[in-house]
Amino acid sequence: MASPMRNLLNDPDRYLQSFRLFLANSTEHQCMQEFVERQLATLIASIGNGKTTINILSVGGGAGEIDLLILSKVQARYPGVTINNDVVEPSGDQISKYKERVAKTSNLENVKFTWHKETAYEYESRMNAEKKSKKWDFIHMIQMLYYVKDIPATIQYFHSLLETQAKLLIIVVSGMSGWERLWKKYGSSFPLDDLCSYISSAGLKRILDSAGLKYQVYELPSYMDITSCFIEGSKDGELLLDFLTETCEFSKTASPELKRQVMEELRKPECSEERDGKVLFNNTLSAIVIEP
Repeated sequence: MASPMRNLLNDPDRYLQSFRLFLANSTEHQCMQEFVERQLATLIASIGNGKTTINILSVGGGAGEIDLLILSKVQARYPGVTINNDVVEPSGDQISKYKERVAKTSNLENVKFTWHKETAYEYESRMNAEKKSKKWDFIHMIQMLYYVKDIPATIQYFHSLLETQAKLLIIVVSGMSGWERLWKKYGSSFPLDDLCSYISSAGLKRILDSAGLKYQVYELPSYMDITSCFIEGSKDGELLLDFLTETCEFSKTASPELKRQVMEELRKPECSEERDGKVLFNNTLSAIVIEP
């Protein structure tokens, strides 16, 4: 008898292992870096106009790779201006890595970092309890909306904290990605619990439209090499399958039929393309920039 399927987030160590492997096997960070390099300067062109201090809120800042790139662009646009960079991140491990990264990075003299080890919801609850509603010049929520219970309410709350010239940047998987195909078809078979929900730019645009918010969308092409998923007994392949399905030890706990269907789905052109003997999963992201 197979063990019951469990959500991957129930095993934080395995989640981090699979997440790091996902980053190593995908162009996730490269496509975001390219977006920040090419587009961010224009998007932040007015956030600090006439200000001596710029306030930035990073929700789900992870280990800080993309955050520090964003900060370098803000510094280049507003040289010498003081930047308060607050980070909301529930993983102590990720915060430690973020702090190590900051310690090794030069030219951060004018940036003041404050880390909050909490979820977006805990941050909101604490601010409400303390009757605080600090306003921000730039808020970014990168690949984190999957881990909030009420996505429309979370967006509404952080949108309400924007200054008049500010921007809210959200990055999620694209409605054109393999994730959309896989999760639309099999999401109800995966053990989501209430730890994780599936959202792509398609669903996000519906939420923003119904809230009457103004936004622009940028597609960020990306892929993930999932070849190892098809190698029987591959440790890396099992971890990547866990990440794709948000399931702890998917290979061992999914029914043979579900596993067969998911493996077949992953090879279909709507999910992946085969190139040079590799199976490349469509990991395209969407960056959505929301006006105040």
